[in-house]
Amino acid sequence: FRPLRGVYGNIDDAKIRRHLPLDQRFDCEGLDVWITHIGGYPGRYSQRVRQLMAADPPGLFICGHSHILKVMPDHKLGLLHINPGACGQHGFHKVRTVVRFEVAEGRVGKLEVIELGLRGRPSS
Repeated sequence: FRPLRGVYGNIDDAKIRRHLPLDQRFDCEGLDVWITHIGGYPGRYSQRVRQLMAADPPGLFICGHSHILKVMPDHKLGLLHINPGACGQHGFHKVRTVVRFEVAEGRVGKLEVIELGLRGRPSS
């Protein structure tokens, strides 16, 4: 999984927060990408995200927090929203997941969901 970018989450300690930011906003192959932990969903974004999106929505918005895997368009803002679920052992999710995709010419393609096994059990 390269390149890898990350943001800190609500249960991360000070050590993690020293190394990872609250937000990552960057260009990837012509696509404006924004990553944050607590973001919400299309039509139900968090207040902070909603205010920032109103001024300058990205082409791809990636957030987590709920641990619920979702990939969906936001037709109103013209972006793709991805919540990759959760790959860790803590939380209420049943299956650990990650999302892998490619970006070329400003578009997301070859998107796949990878299941890492049940929470609390290592994958085989």
